[in-house]
Amino acid sequence: MELAQVIGRVVATIKHSSLEGVRLLLIQPQDAGGNPQGEPIIAADPLQAGPGDLVAWITGREAALALPDTFAPVDCAVVAIVDDAWHDKRYL
Repeated sequence: MELAQVIGRVVATIKHSSLEGVRLLLIQPQDAGGNPQGEPIIAADPLQAGPGDLVAWITGREAALALPDTFAPVDCAVVAIVDDAWHDKRYL
């Protein structure tokens, strides 16, 4: 699990039937200090996170297990909305 900030939504006119009702978010991965790390990625969101939220995300086969249909063709999913996080006594 890693942390990322939600920076937007992705709209798809056609989605796989197993993704009906599942939103797609654009998330920016962060390092331990809360700084952007790498390129933004698209993640399936079964939790209804919103722009600006800090989320935990996973990749690989486990990502599909976070969705209602566990055989959905996804490689990244949001698994938690983070309330508080800190590193070296500094809140992220």
